[in-house]
Amino acid sequence: MSKKLCGTNYPLSICFVVVNEFCERFSYYGMKAVLTLYFLSYLKWDKDLSTAVYHAFSGLCYFTPILGAVIADSWLGKFKTIIYLSVVYVIGHVVKSVGAIPIVGNKDAHIALSMLGLILIAFGTGGIKPCVAAFGGDQFDEQHMKERQKFFSIFYMSVNAGSLLSTLITPVLKEGVGCFGEDCYALAFGVPAALMIVALAVFIAGSNLYKRNPPQGNILLQVCNYIGFALKNRWNSSKSDPKREHWLDWAEDKYSKRLIQEIKIVLRVLVLYIPLPMFWALFDQQGSRWTIQATRMNLAFGESFIIQPDQMQMLNALMILLLVPIFDLIVYPLIGLCRVNITPLRKMATGMIFAALAFRAATLVEVNVVKMVVEAAPAGECLLQVINLAEGNIKVIVPDSTLFPDTIPHLQDPPKYELLPLEASIRKLDLEVSVLGASTVCNLTFKEQKVYSLIVYKETTEIKCKLVEDHIYKNENGTPNVWFLNMRPEAVNVTVGKEKFFVPPEYSVSPNRSMKRGDYSAVGCSFQSKMCEELNLGLLDFGASYTFILIEESGKIVARKMEDVKANNVHIAWQIPQYALITTGEVIFSITGMEFSYSQAPTNMKSVLLAGCLFTVAFGNAIVLTVAEGAGLEQWKEFLLFAGLLLGVCIIFSIMAAFYTYANPEQLDKIYPEDSEKDEDDDHMKKKDTLMTETGKRTRQ
Repeated sequence: MSKKLCGTNYPLSICFVVVNEFCERFSYYGMKAVLTLYFLSYLKWDKDLSTAVYHAFSGLCYFTPILGAVIADSWLGKFKTIIYLSVVYVIGHVVKSVGAIPIVGNKDAHIALSMLGLILIAFGTGGIKPCVAAFGGDQFDEQHMKERQKFFSIFYMSVNAGSLLSTLITPVLKEGVGCFGEDCYALAFGVPAALMIVALAVFIAGSNLYKRNPPQGNILLQVCNYIGFALKNRWNSSKSDPKREHWLDWAEDKYSKRLIQEIKIVLRVLVLYIPLPMFWALFDQQGSRWTIQATRMNLAFGESFIIQPDQMQMLNALMILLLVPIFDLIVYPLIGLCRVNITPLRKMATGMIFAALAFRAATLVEVNVVKMVVEAAPAGECLLQVINLAEGNIKVIVPDSTLFPDTIPHLQDPPKYELLPLEASIRKLDLEVSVLGASTVCNLTFKEQKVYSLIVYKETTEIKCKLVEDHIYKNENGTPNVWFLNMRPEAVNVTVGKEKFFVPPEYSVSPNRSMKRGDYSAVGCSFQSKMCEELNLGLLDFGASYTFILIEESGKIVARKMEDVKANNVHIAWQIPQYALITTGEVIFSITGMEFSYSQAPTNMKSVLLAGCLFTVAFGNAIVLTVAEGAGLEQWKEFLLFAGLLLGVCIIFSIMAAFYTYANPEQLDKIYPEDSEKDEDDDHMKKKDTLMTETGKRTRQ
């Protein structure tokens, strides 16, 4: 007799299972929340490679549950499988955290450790995925079915609570706690590692309380054996053998008719699963493409609160907690009152439409986001802007070009960067610059795909030009870029927060550095005279690039601010509609899909369909990986492509659904009573499969 919680029929052991699941989900989603920005900002990968590796990892996490199920059901049992694979999980987290420490090796070592850590994490989290929930259900006696159902609700809440808290906390750890002079990814990965250690310790602490069922054999392997035998028998048949109505009927020589009918039902459902990966291809981009989109948006809510790009993912978990009861208690009952026949498959098609609308909304946001982005110059061209430091408006004439048709004002934000055709990899050009009736010709050398600022200034009565290589790229974490240009004859040391800039004299520039968003004051000190002045830099906003001109006015150093690349002006709140739409789609599609699978599958085949559901998630991530690496589209076009593909798949799925005949597996007991008596001997296997499906209502667990 297992110990019970005071005054209830709940086993005391489930407390350890629920806490274990909360810590494990915190560990997984906390690490995954900052993963894309880690690739972009720390490993310095481009957005396509970052997206591809992110989805390769996500896909592996949904392929490995099959391995965990086989190990648990065939050899070790669920308890030992959870223990051993959790150890692998912990090792993966530790390796991943060590790989994020800057002083540990070079970049190649960081990449190698990161990839090894991710592989171990994928095998750990995927391997225990089909075991933990079912193991929790095993703790209940058969007469306490109502308590078991409530346990799964608690279990489901622990999953979402872990996801919600981790996606809020780990981005703060990364951004708010500096270590090694930069964002602290080692801590952001280290805390999830610590939570996974806690998860393992809590699970082991309940060892003496658990009810443990021995391995009973894996039904998925059995189904594969059945299908293999049917195919082999069909291949070896001769023309004289009687024809069979269905190719699975060739297994009748060895297996019961009931079993063959059960497999037929399962295969019909699995065929319906073929279009489903496209939904997950869209859904799982919340942690990759949507996070990258957020880095190029305005993240400030008011003066004091700033949300991190990777924190936006918490909206999904939060909205799930809100929308599930709304749909169960309000939306679906209202639809029932209207006598609208909305079948499970129609619900799933509706969920696909919501996901497609989410990407249509993401497309509209992206179109506005890219307006603030300066695109890189293609081959045979470069980018050029003009900074006017002369006394008066200037006119710049580029040979054989209509660039800069208007005069450029003194000490004001320069006009936008212009594409300068070179027609070669390197070219010398004579630019004519005129101001107040005086003019000069500047002989300058340009290289293709470079970005330049042309600094025009006046020395005594002579106009001079200086060409400096510029920086236009918005930082992947949304921080602004700053550099200083010194008009004074004396070098200046500028201190901005913890950053120090050395600015050489006579129209020279400092290195370009990124700063955290905020209002800044700086201290500028003359290199020789040691005279220091406070410089008001004002707001350094998300995604902008600033040039500060150091000039001398009334014997004091003054900084004039110029905005070379405009700040992100699309607010992060515009992502809320796309998150609301994708989460609505998930509630309708995912939960309904699992309920449909549960209702259609024979009891001892439910784990087969759960495996099929997990595989659709894995293949969905493979689709994103392929598109990210192969399509080469602008981001808004890629979003539009995914939306269009899902709508096309939705039409195909709807046609398939129209021809699908709903099955009633319970009727098999009446049709094959002799087989049902024999199948009752495998009662534990039935219970295990039922538990796996009940807890699989949210496939992304």
